[in-house]
Amino acid sequence: MHITSESVEALVEQFSKLPTVGRKTAQRLAAYVLKMPREEVVELARALVAVKDRVKQCSVCFNVTDTDPCPICVSPKRTRSVVCVVEEPNDVLALERTNEYRGLYHVLGGVISPLDGIGPEDLKVRELVARIAAPKKQAPENADGVAEDAATYEHEPVQEVILAMNPNVEGDTTAYYISQLLEPLGVRVTRIARGLPIGGDLEYADEATLTRALEGRSQV
Repeated sequence: MHITSESVEALVEQFSKLPTVGRKTAQRLAAYVLKMPREEVVELARALVAVKDRVKQCSVCFNVTDTDPCPICVSPKRTRSVVCVVEEPNDVLALERTNEYRGLYHVLGGVISPLDGIGPEDLKVRELVARIAAPKKQAPENADGVAEDAATYEHEPVQEVILAMNPNVEGDTTAYYISQLLEPLGVRVTRIARGLPIGGDLEYADEATLTRALEGRSQV
């Protein structure tokens, strides 16, 4: 017997399926939804359905997008000679918030994790190698003399691949695997620096972090 509304209970069950959301948090979310104006609830429902109906993977970089290719891949303002390899679409958002990186991206869709049964064939590794190794074509021009399809026809070859994986065992394994695949292609392969966070204290840093900070030191 339900001691509360069956509709509320069903909503709590759905919220409980979300990652990091326990039953108590799900109950608070359901209670908040009950207090929301109906119009806002409808907008929320529309947004949820739109995510499933409209969002797709970019056929070039495999980031999430509403249009294919994605806006980053077709932007004429991006540096096409640099590709940053990340694990998930959220990593693209994090790097874009810096307003410093102006190159292109490649989203793997995860990392190599044998314990979880995830191998290179489950990621977009093959597509990355093909993207770097593919001969670059000259973009055809339209009637106005403007190059078309910038995502497919890159004007300059990729000169650098930045590996931006998380600093853990899986990230290190994935970065090493990709670097070995790209080595014969003659492209420069780099990895984002690791070390002490801004505002951190040396006395609280672990040995591995301090070691990485020393190895990645730069001239001032």
